[in-house]
Amino acid sequence: MPSSRSPYALGAVLLLLVAGCGGGDGDRDGAGEQRAGAAEVRQAAPPRDQVPAPPREIPGLGPKTRAEIPDEARQAVVVTGETRTSNRSTVKLYTRKDRAAGWRSVTGPWPAHNALRGWTDHHRQGDLKSPVGVFGLTDAGGLLPDPGTELPYDRGSAFTARGTGFEGEPLAGSFDYVVAINYNRRPGTTPLDWTRPLGAGRGGGVWLHVDHGGPTQGCVSLPKARMKELLRTLDPAAEPVVVMGDVEALGR
Repeated sequence: MPSSRSPYALGAVLLLLVAGCGGGDGDRDGAGEQRAGAAEVRQAAPPRDQVPAPPREIPGLGPKTRAEIPDEARQAVVVTGETRTSNRSTVKLYTRKDRAAGWRSVTGPWPAHNALRGWTDHHRQGDLKSPVGVFGLTDAGGLLPDPGTELPYDRGSAFTARGTGFEGEPLAGSFDYVVAINYNRRPGTTPLDWTRPLGAGRGGGVWLHVDHGGPTQGCVSLPKARMKELLRTLDPAAEPVVVMGDVEALGR
């Protein structure tokens, strides 16, 4: 039986079939390839929640200062001087589980004093400036009994402080608690050990100690309660360091 369908209708059906199988003209072929390529890129990119976050850095430290912190250090006492010539500073303690996780603040900020004339990159005996740098914290001591520190603690009357400070304040009690800063000293000895590996001219005897209400000769001083807290927090297994200097120097 002859079909009643129009030849024009049959032609249209044939055109649709041809277009569907053939994929259209060259421009359409290119667009299809681009879409396929984009899909492959999207599939290759890892999900955002799988991209590891960068380690948290200690605020205010520049690349040079960060590079001086030993890889094994997991505690850092950061002393930030207000200016190059200021004798006032702040102290914060940071810890990290490992390098990948980065640092987090656990105590502070605490008010502190540093040397009368501020900071120096090349400390000399009697210059009345605190040394800039990153130094180990391995040994402690004081006039008062051990408050519960894990650091080796040397107690004795040799830690008695006498006289007055630069502003006429009494120095009594300044060495009730001290932590030796490993600048020009032999680690693993009492803070009272006066061995000077760099020579006597480069100074030494730089400590964290109890604040007496005024500038120091080169040390960093903290309120007594804060020194006691610091001693209880420092852990030799975490290989603690002090990172100290004026804000500009630390930012290098």
